[in-house]
Amino acid sequence: MSDQRSKRHLAKEYDACLPFKSGTRPIAAGRKILVVDDEIDSAETLCALLELLGADVRIATDATAALEAVTTYRPSVVVLDIGLPDIDGHEFARSVRRQADAGITLIALTGWSQEEDMRRSKEAGIDHHLVKPLDMSKLEALLTALQTSPTS
Repeated sequence: MSDQRSKRHLAKEYDACLPFKSGTRPIAAGRKILVVDDEIDSAETLCALLELLGADVRIATDATAALEAVTTYRPSVVVLDIGLPDIDGHEFARSVRRQADAGITLIALTGWSQEEDMRRSKEAGIDHHLVKPLDMSKLEALLTALQTSPTS
Protein backbone atom coordinates (compact mmCIF):
# COMPACT_ATOMS: atom_id res chain seq x y z
CA MET A 1 0.00 0.00 0.00
CA SER A 2 1.47 3.39 -0.95
CA ASP A 3 2.19 5.98 1.73
CA GLN A 4 -0.61 8.17 0.37
CA ARG A 5 -3.16 5.34 0.41
CA SER A 6 -1.95 4.22 3.85
CA LYS A 7 -2.37 7.75 5.17
CA ARG A 8 -5.84 7.81 3.67
CA HIS A 9 -6.82 4.92 5.87
CA LEU A 10 -5.84 6.97 8.85
CA ALA A 11 -7.06 10.19 7.23
CA LYS A 12 -8.93 10.92 4.04
CA GLU A 13 -9.56 14.44 2.84
CA TYR A 14 -12.37 15.55 0.57
CA ASP A 15 -13.08 18.99 -0.76
CA ALA A 16 -16.83 19.05 -0.43
CA CYS A 17 -19.48 21.36 0.82
CA LEU A 18 -23.06 20.94 1.94
CA PRO A 19 -25.64 23.72 2.02
CA PHE A 20 -25.93 24.19 5.79
CA LYS A 21 -28.27 26.81 7.12
CA SER A 22 -26.54 29.98 8.16
CA GLY A 23 -25.38 29.79 11.76
CA THR A 24 -25.68 26.01 12.02
CA ARG A 25 -22.91 23.47 12.35
CA PRO A 26 -22.77 20.14 10.54
CA ILE A 27 -24.20 17.44 12.83
CA ALA A 28 -20.85 15.69 13.24
CA ALA A 29 -18.67 18.82 13.33
CA GLY A 30 -15.30 17.99 14.84
CA ARG A 31 -16.39 14.54 16.02
CA LYS A 32 -13.70 11.86 15.61
CA ILE A 33 -15.20 8.78 13.98
CA LEU A 34 -13.42 5.52 13.19
CA VAL A 35 -14.94 3.40 10.41
CA VAL A 36 -14.00 -0.30 10.63
CA ASP A 37 -14.88 -2.37 7.57
CA ASP A 38 -12.85 -4.81 5.47
CA GLU A 39 -14.85 -3.82 2.37
CA ILE A 40 -12.75 -0.82 1.38
CA ASP A 41 -15.32 0.66 -1.02
CA SER A 42 -17.97 0.63 1.71
CA ALA A 43 -15.55 2.12 4.23
CA GLU A 44 -14.46 4.91 1.89
CA THR A 45 -18.03 5.74 0.92
CA LEU A 46 -19.11 5.98 4.56
CA CYS A 47 -15.97 8.01 5.30
CA ALA A 48 -16.90 10.50 2.57
CA LEU A 49 -20.49 10.80 3.83
CA LEU A 50 -19.36 11.34 7.41
CA GLU A 51 -16.86 13.98 6.33
CA LEU A 52 -19.65 15.79 4.52
CA LEU A 53 -21.40 15.89 7.90
CA GLY A 54 -18.32 17.55 9.41
CA ALA A 55 -16.64 14.54 11.05
CA ASP A 56 -12.92 13.87 11.28
CA VAL A 57 -12.84 10.28 10.00
CA ARG A 58 -10.29 7.48 9.91
CA ILE A 59 -10.62 4.03 8.35
CA ALA A 60 -9.36 0.68 9.60
CA THR A 61 -9.86 -2.40 7.43
CA ASP A 62 -9.43 -4.97 10.19
CA ALA A 63 -9.98 -5.17 13.93
CA THR A 64 -6.28 -5.28 14.80
CA ALA A 65 -5.65 -1.92 13.11
CA ALA A 66 -8.88 -0.58 14.62
CA LEU A 67 -7.80 -1.50 18.17
CA GLU A 68 -4.56 0.39 17.61
CA ALA A 69 -6.49 3.37 16.20
CA VAL A 70 -8.74 3.44 19.27
CA THR A 71 -5.69 4.17 21.43
CA THR A 72 -3.82 6.48 19.02
CA TYR A 73 -6.65 8.35 17.26
CA ARG A 74 -9.06 8.27 20.24
CA PRO A 75 -12.40 8.43 18.40
CA SER A 76 -15.63 9.28 20.17
CA VAL A 77 -17.57 7.02 17.77
CA VAL A 78 -16.66 3.75 16.06
CA VAL A 79 -18.84 2.45 13.22
CA LEU A 80 -17.92 -1.18 12.67
CA ASP A 81 -18.80 -4.17 10.60
CA ILE A 82 -19.33 -7.37 12.61
CA GLY A 83 -17.90 -9.78 10.02
CA LEU A 84 -14.25 -8.73 10.09
CA PRO A 85 -11.51 -11.06 8.83
CA ASP A 86 -9.23 -11.20 11.87
CA ILE A 87 -11.34 -10.56 14.97
CA ASP A 88 -15.12 -10.35 14.70
CA GLY A 89 -16.85 -7.11 15.61
CA HIS A 90 -18.24 -8.52 18.85
CA GLU A 91 -14.79 -9.45 20.14
CA PHE A 92 -13.50 -6.07 18.96
CA ALA A 93 -16.25 -4.37 21.01
CA ARG A 94 -15.42 -6.42 24.10
CA SER A 95 -11.72 -5.48 23.71
CA VAL A 96 -12.57 -1.79 23.36
CA ARG A 97 -14.73 -1.92 26.46
CA ARG A 98 -11.91 -3.59 28.42
CA GLN A 99 -9.11 -1.27 27.32
CA ALA A 100 -10.58 2.10 26.43
CA ASP A 101 -12.68 4.85 27.86
CA ALA A 102 -16.28 3.72 28.18
CA GLY A 103 -17.28 7.02 26.56
CA ILE A 104 -16.68 5.63 23.07
CA THR A 105 -19.94 5.00 21.24
CA LEU A 106 -19.87 1.75 19.25
CA ILE A 107 -22.24 1.45 16.29
CA ALA A 108 -22.49 -1.86 14.42
CA LEU A 109 -23.16 -1.51 10.69
CA THR A 110 -23.71 -5.02 9.44
CA GLY A 111 -25.75 -7.32 7.24
CA TRP A 112 -26.64 -9.35 10.33
CA SER A 113 -30.20 -8.28 11.08
CA GLN A 114 -31.90 -10.95 13.19
CA GLU A 115 -32.99 -10.31 16.78
CA GLU A 116 -30.28 -12.75 17.94
CA ASP A 117 -27.66 -10.67 16.09
CA MET A 118 -28.83 -7.48 17.79
CA ARG A 119 -28.84 -9.21 21.19
CA ARG A 120 -25.28 -10.44 20.66
CA SER A 121 -24.18 -6.92 19.70
CA LYS A 122 -25.68 -5.47 22.86
CA GLU A 123 -24.08 -8.18 25.02
CA ALA A 124 -20.69 -7.42 23.42
CA GLY A 125 -20.97 -3.74 24.41
CA ILE A 126 -22.14 -2.30 21.11
CA ASP A 127 -24.41 0.68 21.72
CA HIS A 128 -26.37 0.70 18.45
CA HIS A 129 -26.96 -1.90 15.72
CA LEU A 130 -27.66 -0.64 12.18
CA VAL A 131 -28.29 -2.93 9.23
CA LYS A 132 -26.80 -2.73 5.74
CA PRO A 133 -27.63 -1.23 3.40
CA LEU A 134 -27.27 1.86 5.55
CA ASP A 135 -30.22 4.19 5.95
CA MET A 136 -28.12 7.35 6.32
CA SER A 137 -30.98 9.16 8.07
CA LYS A 138 -30.71 6.65 10.95
CA LEU A 139 -27.00 7.28 11.34
CA GLU A 140 -27.56 11.04 11.13
CA ALA A 141 -30.23 10.77 13.85
CA LEU A 142 -27.81 8.83 16.07
CA LEU A 143 -25.06 11.38 15.56
CA THR A 144 -27.49 14.22 16.29
CA ALA A 145 -28.61 12.51 19.50
CA LEU A 146 -24.96 12.02 20.53
CA GLN A 147 -24.24 15.67 19.79
CA THR A 148 -26.97 16.78 22.19
CA SER A 149 -26.43 14.15 24.90
CA PRO A 150 -24.67 15.31 28.05
CA THR A 151 -22.03 12.54 27.80
CA SER A 152 -20.92 13.17 24.21
